[in-house]
Amino acid sequence: MEHKSSLAFGEFRYMERRNRGLWTVAAAISLAACGSAEVGDADAATADEAFVRMINVETHTIATEQFVEEIKLTAVATANQDVSIQAEESGVIRELFVERGDHVATGAPIAKIDDRVLGAQVDQARAAADLASETWDRRRRLWEDDRVGSELAYLEAKYAAEQSAATLASLEERLARTLVRAPFEGVVDERPVDVGTMVGPGETVARIVDLDPIKVLAGVPERYSSDVKVGAEAVMSFQALGGETHSAPVRYVGATVNPRNRTFPIEVRVPNPDGSIKPEMVAEMAVTRQTVQDAIVVPQDALVRVEEGYVVFVVGQDENGEPVAPAREVTLGPTRRNLVVIDSGVEVGEELIVVGQKSVADGDRVNIVGG
Repeated sequence: MEHKSSLAFGEFRYMERRNRGLWTVAAAISLAACGSAEVGDADAATADEAFVRMINVETHTIATEQFVEEIKLTAVATANQDVSIQAEESGVIRELFVERGDHVATGAPIAKIDDRVLGAQVDQARAAADLASETWDRRRRLWEDDRVGSELAYLEAKYAAEQSAATLASLEERLARTLVRAPFEGVVDERPVDVGTMVGPGETVARIVDLDPIKVLAGVPERYSSDVKVGAEAVMSFQALGGETHSAPVRYVGATVNPRNRTFPIEVRVPNPDGSIKPEMVAEMAVTRQTVQDAIVVPQDALVRVEEGYVVFVVGQDENGEPVAPAREVTLGPTRRNLVVIDSGVEVGEELIVVGQKSVADGDRVNIVGG
């Protein structure tokens, strides 16, 4: 029994020593693992400290130039003259001299109205006028030279001759109006009558339009009433003609404001020798509002919107002489298309970041790749 007890006690001591060895190995492994984690964290912190944010950018050297501020408007082309030619006498159209699309000169015949009745009346009036004139001439000589007759007969003959002459002139004018003529040079755009059509005074015989020059009209918002003057430069772009542009001075500025849309009219005349600009074509018009000399002009894309307004990024240097991008708050002036004037915030000669500015934060390191 004592031998068995000694054996059991020995086995117990062996197991205790074995377990202690296992715990020691486990503790060593645990300490080694903790040490490795601490070393890894230290290496990561060192790597973070070594990492520097750098952005590739393109720059533009800030300089001054003349800047023209424009007012953008929508304009419509209209004919220089657009007139419906109307008959002044009644009768049947006996002859037509033009077709639609014909170019006519000033005074060119358009149509002939039957003039037979008026022609006979003119002949009758001419005979009466000749008789009255002869009677007056004889009465005048008898009264003035020989004092034969009465003063009343003398005056009656005088006024009868004048009345007959006036009647003849009136009928001759009416006879002349039976030939309808073009009042100005232009193109026959409409001709609603044919030979045999009965017309009366006021009925349209033809419509003539003058397209050279052509007028371009636009409405300017009333807030620009003090800025737009006669002679201001206007540039028009016709998208229907592939963006064809024309430049001309403002010829007319309206004196009143339209109460419906709060605009006042302006008019520009554009040469149109080939007739390519048609009435009612729409154009984009830009009218010069003001000219700024020695302005700092930058692309609007260079601006970055912030809570307080706008900033731009320029290229500077840090304490180590490395290029960085400090932010500058700027005050903006007038704009035109994709350009804007900067009144304050940057200086001439500085390098303005124009590509990559959306990715830059204040003070970031930058790498200039173009300019």
